[in-house]
This record gives sequence, structure tokens and C-alpha cells, in this order.
Amino acid sequence: MRRQLLMLLAVVLTFGAVASACGSDDDGSSDVKAAFVYIGTPGDAGWTYAHDQGRIAAEEATGATTAVVENVPEGTEDFANYAREFIDDGYSVIIGTSFGYMESMAALADEYPDVVFDHVSGYMSNETNFGNTFGRMYEPRYLSGMVAGAMTESNHLGYVAAFPIPEVIRGINAFTLGVRSMNPDAEVEVIWTSTWFDPAVEGDSAQALIEKGADVIAMHQDSTAAGERAEAAGVRWVAYNSDMSAFAPNAHLTAPVWDWSSRYAQIIEQAADGTYSGGSWWGSMADGVVALAPIADDVPGDVQAAVADSQQAIIDGELHVFAGPINAQDGSVMVAAGETMSDGDMLGMMSFVEGVIGSTG
Repeated sequence: MRRQLLMLLAVVLTFGAVASACGSDDDGSSDVKAAFVYIGTPGDAGWTYAHDQGRIAAEEATGATTAVVENVPEGTEDFANYAREFIDDGYSVIIGTSFGYMESMAALADEYPDVVFDHVSGYMSNETNFGNTFGRMYEPRYLSGMVAGAMTESNHLGYVAAFPIPEVIRGINAFTLGVRSMNPDAEVEVIWTSTWFDPAVEGDSAQALIEKGADVIAMHQDSTAAGERAEAAGVRWVAYNSDMSAFAPNAHLTAPVWDWSSRYAQIIEQAADGTYSGGSWWGSMADGVVALAPIADDVPGDVQAAVADSQQAIIDGELHVFAGPINAQDGSVMVAAGETMSDGDMLGMMSFVEGVIGSTG
């Protein structure tokens, strides 16, 4: 473990020295050492890639020193062991980028009250040194659904999804609402993979949906496998996490994407000036942490214009994705007309909206 960590440190610290020399105005951020713990490897696209791009940009903006450790599994002692090594080496900010790190980070925050721990995608926090960070990804999910709903010919769309947790269910629902805003007769069928990253499983799940008649495949996964199957089958694809158009250029329609740069810079700056105070941060399209990747050129101009109008309305606070009337999958009222779902209800969402085929259990 120590060798793996030191090798990663050597690479990243070399880059950090250059960044420090040409970083931003010195507000103390350049004295901060921030460690990032990844569930996977950055590669060229996907969840971890987006986090690493954010780390690099934050390092350049603040002049801070950053380091990474990759492929740290959830639900083990590995996270705590790596975090302690970083802290022993003088790191005062630990950022964990996967849901399953939450319990370890909560315990470590109590153990190290002078270290900032920020957890991506969780819900636990305190009011001092432990916070959670996420983005309102349901906003660009809705917009991507608009594109998909306009482009389907079969009215049967597929969704390859990792785990039935609120984050993923919320995204499926937002996508479906976007689809049906353009095409009320369309339905979205879900297959669960029980993994964040397994190209074989993701690809096979996409293939199963294609064989059921889905002509647009969306996903909440970390690889490009679903898109590659869509490309081979001649159907369309909505990617996730980062712009993946290069991996399936004929299939790719668009993607809801992450930009962690400003948030990571903010965490580092707050750690430097002592203003970090834990709690929950849920950024939006207006904050820039979530966005919609460029839309494929063959999507009709009127569709692109409708998406652009909706995007601006979301940013301006005039369009709320989970504003009623919205029915649940079983036909009951999920959100009444004239009401908007609360953040608490969105964060705990465990049922599908009307138009989704599949089960959350």
C-alpha cells in the first residue's frame, strides 16, 4: 500500500510544484496539502476522470499541493489506512469521491478534528470539519432526457443503472420526466448492474435492453461499454460523468457531466482561511458543478432550441425538474400540482415516476 501511495505522490507532487510556482494570489491556499481518494482510475472519461480534472484545475487555481490514491474499494479499512498515511505526511484536506467511503470519513473526522474531510455523494456531516458535496445532476439529466425523448423512434428507451439508491433513482426519474416532456408515450426500462464499473456487465445490460427494442440507451455507470454496444447496434446513447462522444461518435447524443473544479478550489480555500464548516453542499447548473455536454449535430434545431430554453429556465430558477403534477410509477400522486418536491424528499427518493419500467427493490 505504502509503495502504491508513494508512487502516486511522486507523480502528482511534481505537477504540484509547477502549479505552485504559477498559482493564484497567495491567500494561504498554497500551504494546503489536499489528498483525493478515488474509487477507480482517471483514464480518459467517466466519474473518476471528472474528479481528477477538477483536482488538477483546483490545484492550478489555488497553488495547493494535491495527491491522489486510486482504486480504493468501498466498505474496507483501506480508506482509513490511506487517509492516516496522508495525514501523517502533513495533508490537512481529505476528499473521498465515492459513496461507500462515508462511514470511514465520519469516524476519521472525529479522530482528526483539525483535518478537513469532504465526502462526495454522501449525506453525513458535522458542523466543523466533515462535509458532503454533490451536485443537482437531476437538472442536466432532465435535459438529456429531452434530447433522448425527441430522438427515439420506438418509444422504448433503456437505462443501465448501478444501484437502487436515491442518487441513481433520482437521475432515472429526472431523465424520464425529460423524455416524456417531449414524448409523452415513451417509456424508460431500467436494468440494474449492481456495480459502478464493470464494462462487461454494463455492455451486456445495454445489449439486453437493445434486444428488447430500446433505441436510446442512457446510463448511470462509469465505463463507455454501454455506448460501445449502442454504437455497434446502430442505436443512440446518452453518456454520463464526462463528454464521451469520442468513444461512440455515431451513437452519442449528449451527456450530463460534472465539473468539480470550482468546488474543490473552494474547499481548499476554506481550509486555508479556516472558514470550512462541514455541512452539506448541493451545487446546481447555476453553480457550474453540473452541465450538459454538447448535443450531437444531427439532433434537430428545434429540439436543441427547446433544450437550451429549458436549460436557461433551470439556471434562472424558473423551471424545477420535480415540480408537480408528477405521478409515481403506480399512478399515485408523487408531487401535487402547484407543489415542488423538497430537497429532503429528493435526497431520499426511492420510488420511480410514471413511465419507468422496472423495480427499485
